Amino acid sequence: MLKTNTAGQPRFQTGLVWFRRDLRATDNAALHHALTECAQVHAVFVLDRDILDPLPRRDRRVDFILGSLNDLDAALRALAGLPESGLIVRHGQAAQEVSALARELGAQAVYANHDDEPDAIERDNRVRTLLTQQGQDFFTFKDHVVFERQEVLTQSGTPYGVFTPYKNAWLKKLQPPEHLMAWPIEALAARLAARPSHLRQPPPHAADIGFESSNLADLPVVCGATGAQQAVADFLTRIDHYEDTRNFPAVKGPSYLSVHLRFGTVSIRQLAGLAFDRMQQGSAGAAVWLSELIWRDFYHQILYHHPRVVAHAFKPDYDRIEWESSTTAQTLFQAWCDGKTGYPLVDAAMAQINQTGYMHNRLRMVVASFLVKDLGIDWRWGERYFATHLIDFDLAANNGGWQWASSSGCDAQPYFRIFNPISQSEKFDPQGKFIRRYQPQLAEMPERWIHAPWQAPPMVLQAAGVRLGQNQALPIVDHAVARDATLARYAVVKKAGA
Repeated sequence: MLKTNTAGQPRFQTGLVWFRRDLRATDNAALHHALTECAQVHAVFVLDRDILDPLPRRDRRVDFILGSLNDLDAALRALAGLPESGLIVRHGQAAQEVSALARELGAQAVYANHDDEPDAIERDNRVRTLLTQQGQDFFTFKDHVVFERQEVLTQSGTPYGVFTPYKNAWLKKLQPPEHLMAWPIEALAARLAARPSHLRQPPPHAADIGFESSNLADLPVVCGATGAQQAVADFLTRIDHYEDTRNFPAVKGPSYLSVHLRFGTVSIRQLAGLAFDRMQQGSAGAAVWLSELIWRDFYHQILYHHPRVVAHAFKPDYDRIEWESSTTAQTLFQAWCDGKTGYPLVDAAMAQINQTGYMHNRLRMVVASFLVKDLGIDWRWGERYFATHLIDFDLAANNGGWQWASSSGCDAQPYFRIFNPISQSEKFDPQGKFIRRYQPQLAEMPERWIHAPWQAPPMVLQAAGVRLGQNQALPIVDHAVARDATLARYAVVKKAGA
């Protein structure tokens, strides 16, 4: 769709923009359409109790959202040139809060961007019903991905289940600048309305909604669109080397933009456009990063077309696998969660997620493979743990990644491909720099032994201050034995021809 920066005759007198996973006042489809079609526009974010109440009372994502709401509120007021303008923040059940606020403001229409998670689709259906009963319209738009839903299909009109042909079709469909053009906001910003006086409170603090502050302020994460643009600028100085650095957790290789993509504090169109332009200039790193952004689109369309993957394997035969579920399995799972498996890279990765809410992408694959194929534990256990602890948790990507690691998903690794946690450590953290950072008890271990300290001679351990079974866990499983057990466990899939 061609995007214009002029507003015609308003279709409605008053509109309400409902921000969700798009916490930015620039290049925002719903905000653009509301400003184009309405004489005056209000903005709201709902701290949805259906989502928040089940969370632990100290959650970095809540702090990130609250910080981003402050940034968004300031951006809206600056755009409008009115201190009385800005963001209305409600705390309650989203459907009731949005419909009640639309009625209170006298809005003829509510605007929002698509959210294709199954629970979100159900929520939006409730909102649409309530608004219709009040005589109000509800419009939603594509914003979170470059291509969505039915936009990239096979020649037979079905959704892709394999990434490479999807990527090829995605790239073939892409027509820059049209598909990557920003939705203009600034020229229309005079239509941002002043909030009624009783709705001019700033966004709440964590304690106001029943949460305790996390350690987010101590981490290198800047909230909101302001933080996103800082991260973009930093990554652009490194993007050309992305292909060479992205797999090494001790190196500053990733973009660190995943949390901003998750909450929409940055536009996917901006990022894809930067990557595409750099790729056209010959940057191999940008080409690889663009491929990662396409993977993101791919997983979102998988979730939209196959919502059953939330609870079941994409490949149904894989639901026949019998996972470990005994008391011993619970003990092993807890050791994995606590970073006490005895495998230094696995434990360092789990320390990273537990301490920061972030985990390097290569390590996500390593720890997922270890849980599923070394410990024989259902991938859904690990998926739930990540969902609770990752600040950048995104249902589509998290589900897709765990199903990839367990070989149960679309275009997943073969079931017989089982990561060796020692060789992964030697290959991607060869000097043990990442391990030393998150496993300080191993800081003095020589490079030769740091990846498998139980194999080190006693004198080496003594010199490094490492006491196996005390300050350093012994391996909770033998990888070679576990590999044979996994191949046997997956035999049911092999017999089915999956």
